[in-house]
Amino acid sequence: MTGQQEHNRLADFIRQNQAPIVEEWIEFARTISPASDKMSKLALQDHIVDILGFVADDIGSAQTPRERFDKSRGHGPKDGPFSESAAEVHAALRLADGFDIDQMVSEYRALRASVVKLWVARHPALANTDIEDLTRFNESIDQAVTESVAHYTKTINNSRNLFLGVLGHDLRNPLGAVSMGAEWIERSGTTSPKQAKVVLGIRTAAGRATQILNDLLDLTRSSFGTEIPLARTKTDIALLCQEIADEHRAINPDRRFEVTHEGDPMGSCDPARLGQVLSNLMGNAVQYGDVSSPITVRVAGDDPETVTIAVHNFGIAIPMEAQALIFQSWMRGQDVHHPPEQGTHLGLGLYIAKLIAEAHGGDISVTSNEQAGTTFSIRLPRG
Repeated sequence: MTGQQEHNRLADFIRQNQAPIVEEWIEFARTISPASDKMSKLALQDHIVDILGFVADDIGSAQTPRERFDKSRGHGPKDGPFSESAAEVHAALRLADGFDIDQMVSEYRALRASVVKLWVARHPALANTDIEDLTRFNESIDQAVTESVAHYTKTINNSRNLFLGVLGHDLRNPLGAVSMGAEWIERSGTTSPKQAKVVLGIRTAAGRATQILNDLLDLTRSSFGTEIPLARTKTDIALLCQEIADEHRAINPDRRFEVTHEGDPMGSCDPARLGQVLSNLMGNAVQYGDVSSPITVRVAGDDPETVTIAVHNFGIAIPMEAQALIFQSWMRGQDVHHPPEQGTHLGLGLYIAKLIAEAHGGDISVTSNEQAGTTFSIRLPRG
């Protein structure tokens, strides 16, 4: 090996050694399972040659310190106003192939390590230009990573918006039609108790499906950092509690609901959203509570700054370890009346309730033991 070869600039080394670099990239990509299990060598390779070409050209180009700083953060110039870089195309393909964002980023770590390893192996001694080349190489990889992550995230966000659109329109409308049809049949009158039972079942199922849809919409919004939207108005919270209790009483005629209040029950809130929380808490009390005991809802308005709502039921206590996790998403309680496979919710209700309470500037908490029963408390500011 000649001295000239030993001290090739890094850009020239990358251009002259694409084959072994690409082979190491492919071998690493094969280890990313299950995304790569059924992918061909060509699919695993995709735009690595273009990415390497960009890196080599970038290292060899003259740039000011400010330009280098901007490029390492993904703010480098594009070939055209509508063009996608090789890193962006790579991100789109990896997303389509099922790679998660961590797996995609790990490919760049492997590429960085492979190039440095192969180059150092052929350069036992450092030349004066090597530190500069390595610095420029790392800045170029950083730009490729930033572009890939930004494009991956943008694509995910676009998919999120499409998902919200489908849920909010294409599913809500047919569910509304089903519910309205059932209500029309009820108002028109049914000819037999069996028919009445079927119609009630349709209304109940449509209502549950709509609630699941609402929960999924709220979960999707919160997962992407979007706050729960509120339409605040001056509301008699005790009256709202009574209305929600009446709804549950109609569906569950064998259960008792008691609503009481003390002090001023007025507050500024979104009644539809707060009703969503109350309906969830009362529904849980029906599902998990002792059928022989009443479900009580107490509104306390003695504090001039806050209104507190407490929903209580007797029954099997929530274990202490579960109380610490119960407001997280996908957590479900143990239904003592129905087996788990027959449950009608996704374990999102209390998580959504927490988001709604926090959107109001308040909070929600739980206490539960065998002697005192289970109480969910919502504290809301009046303003």
